[in-house]
Amino acid sequence: MQLLTIILIGIAANLDNLGISLSYGLRYHRIPIVYNVVISFISMLFAYFSILAGSWISGYIPMNVANILGGLALIGLGCWFILKPGSQSTGNPSRITTIHWKESIVLGFILAINCLTIGFGAGFTGVPPFLASLSIGVFSFISIGIGVKLGHRIGYTWFGQQSDRIAGVLLVLIGLYEIFI
Repeated sequence: MQLLTIILIGIAANLDNLGISLSYGLRYHRIPIVYNVVISFISMLFAYFSILAGSWISGYIPMNVANILGGLALIGLGCWFILKPGSQSTGNPSRITTIHWKESIVLGFILAINCLTIGFGAGFTGVPPFLASLSIGVFSFISIGIGVKLGHRIGYTWFGQQSDRIAGVLLVLIGLYEIFI
């Protein structure tokens, strides 16, 4: 039964990753495997330490603080996508670009903030920190890969031509979800 809990923690912690990577795919960005590993590793580290800290921090910091911080970061990134100059895509898949390593690290930290609450919660339940954080890392890697590829496929449509704005709106909605749900 604990294995099922560990798998479900990994999936739940990465639902946001799927949406965020979809927004990157819509913008014709490619996240190379090595950068996906970096992003997943950062999420794994955050999860590991938040699981360890979950038991004793629960008495001092409300769980919704991590959701608010992660949500605000996502809203800020989404607003940047919406408001930046030239934020309408041409719908041309030949303009696929690869994110830079610095962007992958920033993205890794933004996504890892979302793992904090789940890590704290998992710490309260007594799941093994290493296995739960490993599950989070594996499902992070899978969800980012699927999201980017799905975003590229959608990019051929009218939907893809409006990708920057749609991606920004998606990030804002995910951020609001993190804050209010």
